[in-house]
Amino acid sequence: MRDLRRESKGKMETMGNKLKLGIPKGSLQDATIALFERAGWRIYASGRSYFPTIDDAEIECMLVRAQEMARYVEHGALDAGLTGHDWILENQSDVERITSLTYSKASRTRVKWVLAVPEDSPFQKPEDLAGKTIATELVEFTKRYFAEKNIPVKVEFSWGATEVKPPTLADAIVEVTETGSSLRANRLRIIETLMESETQLIANKGAWADDWKRAKIETLSLMLNGAMDAQNQVGLMLNAKKADLDKVLGVLPALNSPTISQLRDEEWVALNTILESHLVRDVIPKLKAAGGTGIVEYPLSKVVL
Repeated sequence: MRDLRRESKGKMETMGNKLKLGIPKGSLQDATIALFERAGWRIYASGRSYFPTIDDAEIECMLVRAQEMARYVEHGALDAGLTGHDWILENQSDVERITSLTYSKASRTRVKWVLAVPEDSPFQKPEDLAGKTIATELVEFTKRYFAEKNIPVKVEFSWGATEVKPPTLADAIVEVTETGSSLRANRLRIIETLMESETQLIANKGAWADDWKRAKIETLSLMLNGAMDAQNQVGLMLNAKKADLDKVLGVLPALNSPTISQLRDEEWVALNTILESHLVRDVIPKLKAAGGTGIVEYPLSKVVL
């Protein structure tokens, strides 16, 4: 006999499930919201509110500085969040690392934390900075880095504009960079790379142990990665005679073997494939020369492997 009370309780618990998700506030905010939109979620952040809305009743969002995200996830204030590998190490946070998402505020590359000194300074290696002052936002990691090398330095927290501090306010800096252009503009020279970092989806260990929350986080990971993988890739459809098929296949640098379908005319087939967008300008003329016809390029929103 059906236990309606138990079924009703189960439905109410399911309806009440919420995933508390941290969205990085600051330089990564716009890029993160754009990535979520490509993955299928619309996040609306407006005004001074730290609680953006999202078109998913099972998720509650909160804007949190990337520097603090890992601590809040570790302590359970958030079930999951996106932050940098660098800030996880800085805080030495004990969290589940779900997936890496290589994007930053301006590109799809990893950022680097570098040790930089004035161009005309005598410093050539970290050991030359013994007894000197280092300015950085990444204080604890920098302290550990120099301690492991047995180099005595004074590490000071920098509230911003770190590049302008040497040589007057500090002897060197540890600063994050994507291209190095800001460092060069401020006449600084890199003498060491301390680490590379990228955005990561992380989870609280208790949330990861919860079946419902784990499934929701895994869905986020799958769709975010699908949106990331679709960037810089396009789909191609074309028709070809069976007699020209080997030549056409020889042109295609497919992600996987292209899908080949028989057309109504038994002498013809249709091909569907995926390739890097920067290859299209070279591949399409070669496909045409190999006998391909009806070539159509189309954008991709997600690629799930």
